[in-house]
Amino acid sequence: MAFLNTKVKDGSDVSTAISIATDSNLMCIIAKGTIITGKITVSENIRIDGKVVGDIFCAKKLVMDSEGVVEGNVFAGESTIKGTVVGTVTIENTLHLLETSYIKGDIKAKKLHVEEGARYDGKCLIG
Repeated sequence: MAFLNTKVKDGSDVSTAISIATDSNLMCIIAKGTIITGKITVSENIRIDGKVVGDIFCAKKLVMDSEGVVEGNVFAGESTIKGTVVGTVTIENTLHLLETSYIKGDIKAKKLHVEEGARYDGKCLIG
């Protein structure tokens, strides 16, 4: 099922460039330069390269680039963070803090992997 079935200037079918909604690798992307204010709830994966002011609820995987910023609480199935979170981070499974990450708030996760250079300022509850 494609969402569009129209022709573009070069004659190609737009529907060939659009993913089908049943793809298991679907991801919501907050692009660099984007600022979103409010609660975000995602049933699939999310990638944050921009800024979110508000809580994020992600059923699957949350990935944050080094320029990504969240000012709010993060809840996810698993996560890899390179950016900054100001708020509580709660992860059901594994949290990966990469060398450029900074968490100012408490961390709760089943497992935690921390690279050299990663920083956090808060309590950490693992297990």
